[in-house]
Amino acid sequence: MAADRELDAVLYGATGFVGKYTAEYLVRSAPEEARIGLAGRSQAKLGRLRAGLGERAADWPLIVADSQDAAALSTMAQRTKVIATTVGPYATYGMDLVEACAKGGTHYADLTGETLFMRATIEGFDAAAKESGARIVHGCGFDSIPSDIGVLLLHEAAGELEETTLLVRRLKGGASGGTVASAKATVDAVRADRSLAKVLADPYALSPDRGAEPDLGPERDLRGVERSAELGAWFGPFVMASINTRVVRRSNALQGWAYGRRFRYREVMAFGSGIGGRLRALAVATGVGGLSFGLTLPPTRFVLDRVLPDPGEGPKEELVRKGFFKFEIHARTPSGERWVSHVAAGGDPGYGATSVMLGESALSLAFDGDRLPGRAGVLTPATGIGTALADRLRAAGQTFAVSHPLAD
Repeated sequence: MAADRELDAVLYGATGFVGKYTAEYLVRSAPEEARIGLAGRSQAKLGRLRAGLGERAADWPLIVADSQDAAALSTMAQRTKVIATTVGPYATYGMDLVEACAKGGTHYADLTGETLFMRATIEGFDAAAKESGARIVHGCGFDSIPSDIGVLLLHEAAGELEETTLLVRRLKGGASGGTVASAKATVDAVRADRSLAKVLADPYALSPDRGAEPDLGPERDLRGVERSAELGAWFGPFVMASINTRVVRRSNALQGWAYGRRFRYREVMAFGSGIGGRLRALAVATGVGGLSFGLTLPPTRFVLDRVLPDPGEGPKEELVRKGFFKFEIHARTPSGERWVSHVAAGGDPGYGATSVMLGESALSLAFDGDRLPGRAGVLTPATGIGTALADRLRAAGQTFAVSHPLAD
């Protein structure tokens, strides 16, 4: 990748809901010498955004580029070391930008939670990115940094891992218009090509070498409820598990299965141990299942299209500030030791916390150089940015810590 480009980082989709929060974060947190550009479709909207960011951003260049204009995207990629993009659904609007970055040697970070999009970029642009030296890092937000970096830190502390479960202990946030749009786009893609359902169901859908993956028995994401006697809680499904688990498994494979050949990983929401916990888990399972099924049926889809948020929409400012999440990732090693990774942050998970994660991902790709893993290609947060990102997020006030309870 060229080291002497005009800009260090470009925020693409800067005028969208999460884009604005990310721009504000960069104004507060980017180093003084950082050369940052703001990009999107509308010069007027970009100008209004920059004016509202204050003196710090007064000389940040504005770049107009439509997501379907391959030439404009290529020109933008050539101007900067890194592009961080919030423009989704990514399967609809993101492919040309990935191509421009992969071929142009430009590092890239996005917020996608779309398995099919990630699979397509792996097949289409991994080789080009390796050749150019570009790091194409998907999932640099609430999905999938807490999961992916949390498990990486467990591995760094404990070595090989076996049974590993992420527990969502606490979560408060508003519905994400971008996430809803991605879910709709995925449903529509499967409706058009039924073979894609098999890809989505595959727990190793993002593997770089599917045939080399271990056969550990059923690894389906939890859909109903179950009780864990060991952890004293009822479990219900976590809506982001279907993407996060695949990202974490890809990280394991890209590192030569460093987490272990018997590494089993899943994500659930944890509730209380009594009847109240069971009822809450049942309510979540019913809600998640009902929403997923409702998006596939024309009559309910018609209603949901009118009540769910659109891309670029988000919760009120008060909820963005007062939201939070708290995860625990419990793991066992081959010797029976138990370790726990603690990941938490303030701010609405999909907006407040995510804007910090995306902003620091871009800054790390731009400035951390030799601290980054020695890889190029289509990567994950753990394999493309690694522990340098954990250090940055801790410094930004988020929690990434590992503890070592006594072995059984």
